[in-house]
Amino acid sequence: MIRIRGRVRSLGLPVVWGAAAVAYKLICPLAQETSLEARIVTSAVFFAVGTGLILHVRQSLMRELRQLRRVAGAAQSALLRPLPSRVDGLDVAAAQLSAERGAAIGGDLYEVVATEHGVRAVMGDVRGHGIGAFGTVAAVLGCFREAAHDEQDLGGVLRRLDRALARHLRQEHPASAAEEFVTLLLVEIRPDGELRALNCGHPWPYRLGGESGVDQLAPADPHPPLGLFPLPAELPTVGLGYLEHGDALFLHTDGAHDARDARGRFFPLSSALTNVAADGPLSSQRVIGRMSSALLHHTRGAPPDDIALMVITNGRPTPLRGAGNRATGHDAPAAGNAPLAPRR
Repeated sequence: MIRIRGRVRSLGLPVVWGAAAVAYKLICPLAQETSLEARIVTSAVFFAVGTGLILHVRQSLMRELRQLRRVAGAAQSALLRPLPSRVDGLDVAAAQLSAERGAAIGGDLYEVVATEHGVRAVMGDVRGHGIGAFGTVAAVLGCFREAAHDEQDLGGVLRRLDRALARHLRQEHPASAAEEFVTLLLVEIRPDGELRALNCGHPWPYRLGGESGVDQLAPADPHPPLGLFPLPAELPTVGLGYLEHGDALFLHTDGAHDARDARGRFFPLSSALTNVAADGPLSSQRVIGRMSSALLHHTRGAPPDDIALMVITNGRPTPLRGAGNRATGHDAPAAGNAPLAPRR
């Protein structure tokens, strides 16, 4: 009822203007004359009425658009909520660049949580982009926030995510469930800085800092994306070495290295990270700001795909190696893939 009243009130002014124009044409003697002066006056009246109607409609549309953006922003804040700047001694920053113009939400997801098993982070990319992928993002993120605390190892977290995705696709996309998938990277940062990971079709992260400057950590072939094939019976985590004090871990979706400029050239992700790492002390916020600006400049503010970036910088004091680790049978590296040696 309230909505109907609002519509009636919004139509009131255009109706009055229209009635005034019709009355002028039918009743006013000047409108019946055919002289040039009379025609000019009549044209001016109708031009003023038409302009007023257009401005009124534009104002109404802009008001509705602002309301929709507020709703979208509230939905994004509730789901892809802003990350805390510090999590268990780690400095965190993240950013998302949506491919859908005017949209604040997209098909990428990320989260960082401190658990009794270590700090756990997820970076994912849902098939498609924009608002259409929002439901899948909600299903995966909601499950991760529970499973990260409940499961002792990353393999258990990944299996929970796989089941949650399968349920969501059966309910929301029954006709195309076999075509939907999510690439996913799970990372665990232990108290001594050791990095463990599970990767399902996602780009491996970069480590910034140390003598080498920038390294892409790619110790093994990833598993297929979630949703395409069943997970293997065994899911041993893969070692990524250590995140030393002052080092930064850069996670991203494939929209970052697939971004092209007007000439079709790919974004030089590794070179951009090297420039950022060489330009002063590492800071999560600074790295995110510089990389976001570089990507927007490269794509002229219109990335073809959603892009998510996350940086985790180790601000903890340097601990003794092995302190606080909870080693399990799932912590062994995959066959043929020895963990990277820690950098000294």
